[in-house]
This record gives sequence, C-alpha cells and structure tokens, in this order.
Amino acid sequence: MENQHIKDGVSDKIFAAMNTIFLCIVALIVLYPLIYIVSASFSSPSAVLSGKVWLWPVEPTLKGYKAVFEYKRVWTGFANSLFYTTVGTMLNVTITVMAAYALSRKDLVGRNLVMMLCVFTMLFHAGIIPIYLVVQELGLLNTRWAMILPTALAVWNLIIARTFFQVTIPDELLEAAQIDGCSDFKFFFKVVVPLSAPIIAVLTLFYAVGHWNQYFQALLYIRDPNLFPLQIILRDILIRNEVDASMIADVRAAAEQDGLRQLLKYSLIVIASIPVLVIFPFVQKHFVKGVMIGSLKG
Repeated sequence: MENQHIKDGVSDKIFAAMNTIFLCIVALIVLYPLIYIVSASFSSPSAVLSGKVWLWPVEPTLKGYKAVFEYKRVWTGFANSLFYTTVGTMLNVTITVMAAYALSRKDLVGRNLVMMLCVFTMLFHAGIIPIYLVVQELGLLNTRWAMILPTALAVWNLIIARTFFQVTIPDELLEAAQIDGCSDFKFFFKVVVPLSAPIIAVLTLFYAVGHWNQYFQALLYIRDPNLFPLQIILRDILIRNEVDASMIADVRAAAEQDGLRQLLKYSLIVIASIPVLVIFPFVQKHFVKGVMIGSLKG
C-alpha cells in the first residue's frame, strides 16, 4: 500500500517557515556570544582591545592560554573545583538515590510526612544568615566540606528520582525478590541500581554542573585562597580585574596589562567550560530518558 499523508496547507507552511526563522534567530543570539568568546581567546590582545574581533579570531595566537596555564592560581582553583565536583557529586548522587528509593517504597512508614517536610524546605527557605550560623557551629567554615555538605541533597532532584523509581521499579519485582530471600539492601544494590542508569546519569550531570559553577558558597564560607574554586579565580579576573603582578611580568613581552586581562578573561572562560562539555556526551543517551521518566507523575 502506498503511504498516504495529509499535505500541509498554506497556513501550515507559513507557520513552519516563521517558526524556523524564529528558532534560527534565537540560535544565533545564543551562539554568537559563545563564538565571540572562543574567537577572542585566540586573538591578539590589541585586536580584542581595539574591537576588531567580531566572528573569527584576528591575529591568531595562543598567548592567552599560555598566560592562563602559567597562572598558578588557575591550577589551584582547577584542582579545588575538580575535588568539589567529584566528591560532592558522588555524595549527592548516593544520598539522593538512596533517599528517593526509600521514599518510593509504599511500605515505608511515614514516607508522606518525610516527603512533605522535604517539599516544605523548597517553599520556605531559612535564608543566608541562619545557614551561615549552622555551618559555623558545625565547624565547617574555611574547610572543603563547607562546599559539599550544605548542598548534599537537592529536594527537586529527590522528587525526580523518587518518581523515576515509582514508575520504573514495579512492586512485583520486589515481591519476587523477597520470595527468593533477597534482603532490601541486596535488592537495592543488585536490582535497583543497575536499572537506574538513566536517572543516575541525570543526577550526576545536574549535581556536577552545579558544583563546577559554584562560587557563592565559596564567597560565604571560604577565606583561604588555597581552597578557592576555579569560579572564584574567574570572578576576580572578570569583575575585580585582579591579576598577579608576577604573572604580568612573565608575559609583558606579549601584551600590556589591560590586554593580558582581556586574554585571561576569554581564555579562562573557555577552559572553565571544557569539563562540563566533556561530561555531557557520556550521559546524553541517558539524559532525555531519565528526565522524561522522572518527570512523570507517579
């Protein structure tokens, strides 16, 4: 049988064309700043300062990236951000998955009350000062744990993971495992976790991006420069224009101080964005599935 399809009318074609044009304009608006930052990072300081860079690199050079890698604070900040992201994400995913599965079990006494209290924290926030006092009383100020423990669990991610388990893990599977003598812990690690790759990938991406881009907590809780994440270093260069004087002397032959700052801004933005771009392809195949299933009402 020949495939039959309904032909689009004139109004449908006009709508599709206008929709395509609109989406292309939005894509250009979003992509152009990114293209400009990458182009400026590979351009010479004089070209950036004079406004010659529009789309493609002008007088291509790697001096900006060389200056970044010669900046010791960048390496320290990169190592700190990597630690916060790795350890923090592992802790976040572990707590979220275990809590979400427990709250998805119908035989858990008081699960609705616990869930209501968790949602309550989303609607009514204590504020910066009470949270700061709690962190201070726990002795976490100016420590690495101040960047990890206060955000150990995101309630929104907990809700998504809980819904995922309610939709994906049937009660019959648990009953069959219990008949075979499987304990709750063994069922969780042997059955639930292997079936939860999509939601674990989603949670990993959400938490990892959050930790990598985190700088406000560092402003509140961290005073030791050796514990600053990469985003604080980037902030100092972008907003406060703080550059180590010894570093400027090392690249004085390449650019003046203002030109160096411009190179550092764009080059460091590109370097700070690379880890997130590297992670995404590995979780992309699970990302859409996990979000769609986890967003269903259970």
